[in-house]
Amino acid sequence: MAAAAGGLDALGAIASPQTAWDPDRPLVRLGQPLRIQPVFMYTTFQHREKTSWKSWSAIHTPEAAAQESQRIGRELAQLAAALEFPAQFFPLVTVNSVEHARQLHQIPYDVILLYPATGAAGMLQACLPPKPQNDAIIFVRHRSGPIYYWYEAISTRQLKKAAPAESAANSADNHGGVTVEDVVVDDYQEVAWRLRALFALKNFIGHRIIAVGGPAGKYDPQAPEVARQRYRFEILDITYDELAKALDAARSDPQRRASAEQATRRYLELPGTRLATDRRFLVNAFLLHDVFKRWMQQFAAPALTVNGCMSRILPVADTTPCMTLSWLNDEGWMGFCESDFVVIPAGILLRYVAGRPVFLHNSTFPHQAVVTCAHCSAPRRMDGNKYEPAQIMTHYESDFGAAPKVDMTTGQLVTFIDPEYSTNRWLGFKGIIRANPMHEICRTQQDVELQGDWRRLLAETRDSHWMMAYGDWLRELGYAARKIGLRWETIA
Repeated sequence: MAAAAGGLDALGAIASPQTAWDPDRPLVRLGQPLRIQPVFMYTTFQHREKTSWKSWSAIHTPEAAAQESQRIGRELAQLAAALEFPAQFFPLVTVNSVEHARQLHQIPYDVILLYPATGAAGMLQACLPPKPQNDAIIFVRHRSGPIYYWYEAISTRQLKKAAPAESAANSADNHGGVTVEDVVVDDYQEVAWRLRALFALKNFIGHRIIAVGGPAGKYDPQAPEVARQRYRFEILDITYDELAKALDAARSDPQRRASAEQATRRYLELPGTRLATDRRFLVNAFLLHDVFKRWMQQFAAPALTVNGCMSRILPVADTTPCMTLSWLNDEGWMGFCESDFVVIPAGILLRYVAGRPVFLHNSTFPHQAVVTCAHCSAPRRMDGNKYEPAQIMTHYESDFGAAPKVDMTTGQLVTFIDPEYSTNRWLGFKGIIRANPMHEICRTQQDVELQGDWRRLLAETRDSHWMMAYGDWLRELGYAARKIGLRWETIA
């Protein structure tokens, strides 16, 4: 077993991964908080006769600046209360000189939220992050308060264009500097989704994940090394021999067996749950859940994946891992089958962006704007709250163990990511769930109506896996992806 540095603080979770399964516990809020440093920039002007002496904006005096500082404080309090992900707002810093601006970079922030009311270009540049892995959002006023000079002046003279050629050189260690896509006028919802994307990016880079049976890549064996190098992932390899020993210890412990029995009863009592396989497979899956959660706690890893999940694990666990992975996702952690590091990075980023479980699945050949998405380890808590109806059946290919057939909400808008193997090109698009059929394929299956120019998917890598989440997250994903040099393309 690979060693993992750090303790539970490295997990960055609001709650530690307790081993006991509890369907009433709220979804875990994963991730280290995004550290936000608000900065108000202004300068004063002295009246002079018969010459231009002031710039645009009514913020010319210390008194006007004090009023604006109070306004910003009230707005930041409202913004902080509305965010649905962990964030830490540092106290507002007021800057009226280049020297003062340079001092603020001693604060350990992740992102600068800059309010440039007035001031010269040199002061603006001094307020922007000097470290390439830090980011900035520039907020200027048009109608939301006293108009800002930099509402007129901000442009590509100070910022990059965010063109594909520019962002191609970005990386996990260098986000490429501030671009015109980082500017917001008046609208705090535009600020909020950018902060959400930056929160996801912070927790995506350097992510730690356990790979039971080792990492792999569907049709691309280079995928694990790409994840290590490009995204700085830390992949902890746990062998099947170690799994067998851990399960033997769980089975020989009366208290852990009793907990698995109790969890099985509670799960089957959930509304909309029907059992269509041997109950013992669920009990065994909860013992596997106990082992996995202990490892996640021990190694401060919020994610786990299983290699050989359709074959090698079956005789060891005397069940399939489908239900165990489903439960991890329903709790708010991340559980992925097949150890496929072609798509797992996309799933981790999507999980942090959406703040809710994601579904790793196969897809089919698109026709008449329809594609079928199917796999055997789907979460039931796709909206982060309610449990969708599910029939607990055998895993399809093995006709063994337990796997959920989850009926997802018809009419639900979903976001997809389709990575082009382990290249740096990811495709994003949307769909609407129209049906939950019962074909002879993986148990959880949805017919999805694709949105936009669906014919483009005919030439894409559909034989690999996709990731799905409830909601529309394309703008956040594209914003985050370009920060690290991913070639993000959207079907619209």
